[in-house]
Amino acid sequence: MKRILPGILAMAAIVVASNILVQFLLLDGLLTWGAFTYPFAFLVTDVMNRVYGVASARRVIFAGFVTGIACSLIGTQIMLQGDGYTYPAVAFRVAVASATGFLVAQLIDVAVFNRLRAGAWWRAPLASTVVGSALDTVLFFTLAFSQSVTVFGANADAEISWAWDVVPFLTAGPDAPLWVSLAVADWGVKLAIALVALLPFRLIVGRLIARGT
Repeated sequence: MKRILPGILAMAAIVVASNILVQFLLLDGLLTWGAFTYPFAFLVTDVMNRVYGVASARRVIFAGFVTGIACSLIGTQIMLQGDGYTYPAVAFRVAVASATGFLVAQLIDVAVFNRLRAGAWWRAPLASTVVGSALDTVLFFTLAFSQSVTVFGANADAEISWAWDVVPFLTAGPDAPLWVSLAVADWGVKLAIALVALLPFRLIVGRLIARGT
């Protein structure tokens, strides 16, 4: 456990930072600052997988999962005021979507990485991050905001109904529900960071292996 402690701490820090930074909007709400920190969770998972193996990577993931649940529970208890009514900082439906997307996507990331680990050094981290982040985006935004998901009840739907507003896609395209634009913008950031993260992946893995960690 001691050898993967830095990975656990890094994952927890990314999850906490992302939960805080998601409150700060960019581009008229199309993105949040959290969109730029959260994808680095895949970098942590891939480094742990490459250096310490599948079991260690999964331990780091579950540490991040527990951290995320704790953040969400705290957020659901923080009440905000706006437009004449009170609402939680983190809607229950969004909290469930966040936890589900994180856990499923990270575990799939590990599986894809492990299948491709014998290939070129960049193939496993790139492919696993692209697949994992795509799954995370689909699961999170669908569960959190899609009108087709009704299992959370009318009260939960009311808390996120703003995401159903019909607006120009990515502010310039044909009309579409707002949450669809949010999902595509988020996915674009994840793709960009998947490419950028290849360099630190290479450097961090090389240093850890050289140290014989």
